Amino acid sequence: MKRIRRAVVMVALILVGWGSMAMRVRAQEMPNEYQAVLKSLDRKGDYLDGVLKVNVPRNDLKMTVQGFATPTAFGFGGWIALTKGTSGTDVMMGDLVLLQEEVNPVLSALLDNGIDVTALHNHFFWDEPKVYFMHVHAMGKAAELAKRVKPALDLIGHVKPVAAVPAESGGKPLDTAKLAKIAGHEGEQSGAVYKITVGRSDLKLREHGAAINARMGLNTWAAFTGTQEDAVIAGDVAMLESEVTPVLKALRKHGLNVVAIHHHMTGVRPMIIFLHYWGRGPADQLAEGFRAALDELGKGKAANMHSTGR
Repeated sequence: MKRIRRAVVMVALILVGWGSMAMRVRAQEMPNEYQAVLKSLDRKGDYLDGVLKVNVPRNDLKMTVQGFATPTAFGFGGWIALTKGTSGTDVMMGDLVLLQEEVNPVLSALLDNGIDVTALHNHFFWDEPKVYFMHVHAMGKAAELAKRVKPALDLIGHVKPVAAVPAESGGKPLDTAKLAKIAGHEGEQSGAVYKITVGRSDLKLREHGAAINARMGLNTWAAFTGTQEDAVIAGDVAMLESEVTPVLKALRKHGLNVVAIHHHMTGVRPMIIFLHYWGRGPADQLAEGFRAALDELGKGKAANMHSTGR
């Protein structure tokens, strides 16, 4: 019996030793350039299956979902990953977990450094605090990608929320004629809301033989309410894949907040991406931001689009 116990102990020690050796070998196998990425970002990560995975967990957040305390590993561990493409170029992808107030500062930092943002959405209902998930993509040399993504990662956990400011009382009514002139398209009044809807007549989209037009949801719109001095805008932009980054840059340049990036349709060609945005400020400035986004559609030819009813 003692011999059996000794044998079991010996086998266990051998297995533990092999496991330790395997872990060391795996660590040694991480390419030097990827070790440099972890050092540059001051983050932990691992290398497996040819992929460097850099951890960006939200350990700073005490998350609950419908009142149920949920640890970071439950779905709040952000990350970026790098792997080799052709000619030694790295492909970077990632998913960042962000508070509402962090979304647009991080978005701007990514765009300013040549990182594409490919999706923005929620993964949970009833989560407290409310968090959003931002998917990113870029290509380049590993060291350069680390340099480009670092400013955005450094903002996570360090953006102070902006205090809510009540709407100003009084003020001039919205000058809808002026808003239409700035946008280049007429809109419709519905109570206190003025809405401009612009179709994508430059895109010939069909599904099962049916034409998918503005009335079927292939449109870009902006809704305004408030006063000429203190207004809010909300809207949706329908984009080709190649238009996403230029539109994002145009909106952020004009101080408009992006709140979602996603699909509304599947199985259609060309692929259409939709983003939703929001902003507050003088109505003229909001309309200028909307126009800037429109100018990035259809290769910047707003004439390719037409105003349409809701």
